[in-house]
Amino acid sequence: MKIKVKNLGALKQAEFTLGDLTILCGCNNTGKTYATYALFGFLYTWRRMFSIQISSDKIGQLLANGVVRLDVQEYVKQSEHIIAQGCQAYTQQLPKIFAAQAERFKTTDFQVSLGIQNISLAGKFDLKMRAANAELFSITKNENSTELVVTLLVEKEKVTIPTDVLERIIADALKDIIFAQMFPNPFIASAERTGAAIFRKELNFARNRLLEEMGQADKNIDPRELLFKDYDDYALPIKTNVDFIRQLESIVKKSSFVAENHPDVLAYFADIIGGEYTVTRNDELYFVPKNGKRVKLSMGESSSAVRSLIDIGFYLRHEAQVGDLLMVDEPELNLHPENQRRVARLFARLVNLGIKVFITTHSDYIIKELNTLIMLNHDKPHLQRIAEEEGYQPEELISSEKIKVYIAEEASIILEGKTKKTKCQTLTLADIDPELGIEARSFDKTIETMNRIQEAIVWGEE
Repeated sequence: MKIKVKNLGALKQAEFTLGDLTILCGCNNTGKTYATYALFGFLYTWRRMFSIQISSDKIGQLLANGVVRLDVQEYVKQSEHIIAQGCQAYTQQLPKIFAAQAERFKTTDFQVSLGIQNISLAGKFDLKMRAANAELFSITKNENSTELVVTLLVEKEKVTIPTDVLERIIADALKDIIFAQMFPNPFIASAERTGAAIFRKELNFARNRLLEEMGQADKNIDPRELLFKDYDDYALPIKTNVDFIRQLESIVKKSSFVAENHPDVLAYFADIIGGEYTVTRNDELYFVPKNGKRVKLSMGESSSAVRSLIDIGFYLRHEAQVGDLLMVDEPELNLHPENQRRVARLFARLVNLGIKVFITTHSDYIIKELNTLIMLNHDKPHLQRIAEEEGYQPEELISSEKIKVYIAEEASIILEGKTKKTKCQTLTLADIDPELGIEARSFDKTIETMNRIQEAIVWGEE
């Protein structure tokens, strides 16, 4: 999947391809967070933005005959048009995604391109719609079939579903069959996650107070407007972080594929934070350190590192599924360099398990550790010896082909519709050598400058 943007925050024009592990580096205020939030917003809302038209003739056949058959391939042929229109609709929603003034996005363009040849119709689809304990109709597609069958399960005279609702439900099924395989389910840990963790009780209290206001409000007031008014000033990724933290009591009832099949990953994460999180029956959130005393610490009593990783911890244990996209804005927040290295190894493990990872980072430690994992990922005796001596596990090593690194910087590029290069803010694809790792000049230049100054201090007198 390739994403193209124009006039998005600091980015004049840029494009990037989503890899198994995608990294955005660069100085502050260069567009990394804008690109991250825009991508998350698209993946979070694409079903609402895409529009598939179901002809009234098809609905007529369904109501007249009790069954209608649709050729999914006919809608696949329209996929480029569907995506283009969906991106236009999404671009218009960017002010809401960022909770910012519409004026800032007046000339913004957001596009996603997919290869139609990559769309597979091999999977099975089965959906039954119910109402009042009765099944109304089913939507099914067999494996390796291109035929979608919609069947009424009640007498047509008893069907009370409006035709526009039928059209929407069938269209949503087609969206899932055609596009869900191409767009990963996103989970984001924004840079504001530490605050959401420590003020969790206050957030719950504020929401409960609003619910009380709803009960006392005038009947003419829209309850949804009242309920969500306290979120209007926050970007969508921050809203989802707040909601995730608020809903932990219900989230902990679920179990992820990581918890069920890869407990070693959870054990590794527990080693990073030095303990584990727990939510009581009274919806109280604690951190229990691994010190043998089983002391329970509130988020206010816990370290900033514990609060920084809380979203990732609960996601891994209760939400993570194969094919997801885990997005982390500055994973190095509040972490000691050693734990930054270990987080890099955790990300490599997740990628190798089938979870895509997308990060923005200012951490040279994370990049260098990923370089080590790339460089050790070769079948050479001395590399195997080093990996064993230094405690690296085979599941942590990663192929350079799985990684995409982009540097947010000013560079000379040819703007769309122009013939000559123009210097502007963009995203530059970094070189990744299978033997030497990632060329992160964003960090290298700063490190070289610091080394030069220190060498002058030590040897300058001579």
